[in-house]
Amino acid sequence: MANDNDSNDQVLKVGAGTFVSAFSASRTPMVVTDPRLPDNPIIWVNDAFLALTGYAREEIEGRNCRMLQGEDTDAGTVSRITEAVAAGSPIDVEILNYRKDGSAFWNGMTIAPVRNEEGAVAYYFAAQADMTEKHRLEAAMADANAELERQVRERTSALEAALEQKTALLHEVDHRVKNNLQVISSLMLLKARRTPLGEARDALEAMAERVGALSTAHRMLYSAGDATQFNIKDFADDFLGDLTATVDRKRTTVSAEFDEVSVSAAMAAPLALLMHEIASNAIRHAFPGDREGRVSIVARREGNILNVRIEDDGIGIGAGTPNPAGFGRSLAEMVVRQLRGTIAWTETNPGTCVAIAVPLDGVRLKGA
Repeated sequence: MANDNDSNDQVLKVGAGTFVSAFSASRTPMVVTDPRLPDNPIIWVNDAFLALTGYAREEIEGRNCRMLQGEDTDAGTVSRITEAVAAGSPIDVEILNYRKDGSAFWNGMTIAPVRNEEGAVAYYFAAQADMTEKHRLEAAMADANAELERQVRERTSALEAALEQKTALLHEVDHRVKNNLQVISSLMLLKARRTPLGEARDALEAMAERVGALSTAHRMLYSAGDATQFNIKDFADDFLGDLTATVDRKRTTVSAEFDEVSVSAAMAAPLALLMHEIASNAIRHAFPGDREGRVSIVARREGNILNVRIEDDGIGIGAGTPNPAGFGRSLAEMVVRQLRGTIAWTETNPGTCVAIAVPLDGVRLKGA
């Protein structure tokens, strides 16, 4: 009767033979090396490995796997394999190898040590796969991405050039409009100085100021980096300077607090005209005689609404002297309607408050 050890050896032999038969028939290229022999040579390969490399069995068994390396094989990957084998560690790599006919292919390898009962490495087993098509697709995708990026860069460059050209054109238009408005305002003031005191002279001076307010808006657009946007806060200093040029500052105080609010260029001129009209009317009519007072202009953004409040502590609308020739209030209300906003005039005792609300998001001017 056979002893237990003989039975175990028989089972192992039968099991090994079963695995060899299975690996030999596998479509996955496989190779086994023996690190106990000099130079860790190949001791077994399956038919799939021979088909992948083009070698015959007798040409490859007994040789080291480095025989598959060639001119463009990455030395760093080879070093990683060498270090893993020396340490008895498994490793997964993709390496450029060469067939018998010299053609290159990408070899995806999973190399694992096979240990004996004592834990020592007896063999190395490597399952392999031809990854050439994967690398070809990756290279094709990289080329396609590079071409797409090139086209995007060219298109972006063309769009940027067109935008720069458009911006330059807009700046030039604003510059010319500003200059023309300044000329018109100067002509009106010149005519006003030669006109006798009275309604005609007052009307000319008022119109010159209105044209000046429009000129200021176009000057701000011309000096801005983005000709399509108008910053209310940047407008404040110029606006105050023009507004208070002829004001007795000892008697009348004018202040302005503007948020950083960007509006479309199309809104610049109407807003400038609107604020100038209401504020200048307050300065001109709220403090008759030697009366002292103050005018404040506040512009705040709340959501998509620009809120503008122009207040004074003067005599109020009802106490003012009616001016049949004046149309300041009508002009302000017309501009607010153009901006699709609302305007409210309130007696504050003392003084007047004008509250204006104008939409900012998606605003489209009436008639535009």
